[in-house]
Amino acid sequence: MASQTIGMVVVSTGRTGVLHQLTGVIARHDGDITSVSILGNWPEEARTYFEVVLEAAPDALVEDLRKLEIVREVEVVKTLQTIYGKRIIIMGGGAQVGQVAIGAVSEADRHNIRGEHISVDTIPLVGEQKLADAVRAVARLPRARALVLAGALMGGEIETAVREVRAQGLIVISLNMAGSVPDAADLVVTDPVQAGVMAVMAVADTAKFTLDRLHRRVF
Repeated sequence: MASQTIGMVVVSTGRTGVLHQLTGVIARHDGDITSVSILGNWPEEARTYFEVVLEAAPDALVEDLRKLEIVREVEVVKTLQTIYGKRIIIMGGGAQVGQVAIGAVSEADRHNIRGEHISVDTIPLVGEQKLADAVRAVARLPRARALVLAGALMGGEIETAVREVRAQGLIVISLNMAGSVPDAADLVVTDPVQAGVMAVMAVADTAKFTLDRLHRRVF
């Protein structure tokens, strides 16, 4: 049987060492945990979401998890990758973010109808340090594939953060703005709607478009 990635929501009592017990059972079944998220953690109930790569059907793993004294229920669910897919993150000034989102959502809809799974997240945010922190955090977000920086002026620590996340494989698109961020980005786009469209095209498997084929990087 080929390996498969499953999603699981485990409902248990909330106490110290819950993750240790749950991951121990998963390890005994040779499960490779690719993602884990604590959905809730209260003394009376804890809910934990796992994405696990398995070489066998999940039935035996689910049965052994249910045998744990702390476990109340185990539900096998579709993975977030299956449902929400790749993520486009847009941050910066509210007006510019909104315009980029128009392009990204419209283009994502076109590709999702054809079988893609692309979601769009936005955060209006101002301030050099706040933006730099947010840029670095994108590299820690599950399924994040591209970041669009939408604003009128960005540089300094934000530029440093952009170079860091690009080194980790994240695509960064910048509006054509003042400051040094455009120099650090993969692509610079003047029109915010077009920036959103190109961000989706850059990550979509159903698009015949790659940044490597572009002969220029400012549009």
